[in-house]
Amino acid sequence: MRILIAEDDFASRRFLEILLSQYGDCFSVVDGLEMLKVFNNALKANKIFDLICIDIMLPKVDGIKALSVIRETEKKMKVSQKSIIIMTSALNDDEIIKKCYQEGCNEYLWKPIKSEIIKKSIESLV
Repeated sequence: MRILIAEDDFASRRFLEILLSQYGDCFSVVDGLEMLKVFNNALKANKIFDLICIDIMLPKVDGIKALSVIRETEKKMKVSQKSIIIMTSALNDDEIIKKCYQEGCNEYLWKPIKSEIIKKSIESLV
């Protein structure tokens, strides 16, 4: 499994890298713009990411906008197998959660993320 982690907080990023590395190869970025570049390059190389974890409050391009761009790109490129996208955030706001699901996320997890919660989510989505 190919996994892309977009997280600007070092501790959260390392936690996800360590936890998710048991499921596959992890690639990490620190902002939304970099994430979109890596996603597009992978798509062009026909090496799509199976799982993408996106923090909502990313610098340069926020997580919700990045999610929207990814889903639009997948649609435009007629990608047959879309990436599973898990949004992560410390924000427990009903409107934000609703927006993420409307934009096409598969799961929304609140920080601090517990390892058993993310494992359960991944296993149910994969």
